[in-house]
Amino acid sequence: MTSLRTIGNELYSGKRSFDFVGKRNIWYIVAAVAIIISVALPFLKGGFNFGIEFRGGSEFRLTNSQELPQSLAVDAVRSVVAGVEVSVTAVGANDLRIQTEQLADVESEEARLALAEAYKVDDSTVASSFIGPNWGADVTQQALTGLAVFLVLVSLLMAFYFRSWKMSVAALIALAHDLILTAGVYAGVGFEVTPAAVIGFLTILAYSLYDTVVVFDKVRENTLEIEFSETRTFGEMVNLAVNQTLVRSLNTSIVAVLPVASILFIGSVLLGAGTLRDIALALFVGTIVGTYSSIFLAAPVYVHLRENEAALKSAASKVLAGRE
Repeated sequence: MTSLRTIGNELYSGKRSFDFVGKRNIWYIVAAVAIIISVALPFLKGGFNFGIEFRGGSEFRLTNSQELPQSLAVDAVRSVVAGVEVSVTAVGANDLRIQTEQLADVESEEARLALAEAYKVDDSTVASSFIGPNWGADVTQQALTGLAVFLVLVSLLMAFYFRSWKMSVAALIALAHDLILTAGVYAGVGFEVTPAAVIGFLTILAYSLYDTVVVFDKVRENTLEIEFSETRTFGEMVNLAVNQTLVRSLNTSIVAVLPVASILFIGSVLLGAGTLRDIALALFVGTIVGTYSSIFLAAPVYVHLRENEAALKSAASKVLAGRE
């Protein structure tokens, strides 16, 4: 049986190769279908499940209450405000977080006392607060502003470093793909979009770009004087670079995904740390999708953008003619 080390060496030398660039139309179709599904999911699911920080509302915190059914909280709040939408989340081992739409001051106090009575705890262990939607709007605006500035700076830096604006375009296409798919997963599973989730979204930008830059750095090295190559075309050299960095990309992804998966599945599902799953889901999906896009999307798109350049077409013709 061939060892992983042997496979890695064969990928680096070119003895073994996966045709990522040559089969790019397949990857384009897969990406297009995934994007269409991700865009459609929010509409099919009735939109994103925005947290109270974005939509505004009242929040109650109960301490030492998780041993009792969460349905008690719903009944207690609805006994004060009939028909109100109530969201109950376990926080840590012994706390509950109850969120509702904005309640009047009197209703909020009555709901707080009703919760204390339902769980048979002192009313001092039940805290109530109100969060206005303006806070979420400010956070969203700042996040979008930061995202725009980040993308502009990254585009300029990559264009300067790699001396090719087409690499920046390919990287941004891959990045947009990652963000759309991650957002689609959020809409599909119905997790709350909270400030922690926004942080997770911004974090995966860095990871996705890091993996893409690693691939593109090898692409640049392999294609420095590609116009004079007599053995490989531009597309083949880029494909070789992707294969040479494949093991590194997969190893980095696995190392990054494992701790995030433990937070997502063990922390939030088994231990009930509900506040961790918002950021963990974004990191988990974003890391996997970011690795996929750097291999199957960024490099093939870069080849697509450059392969029709006169110098590259002429060089490719000479290579193909020599093979005949």
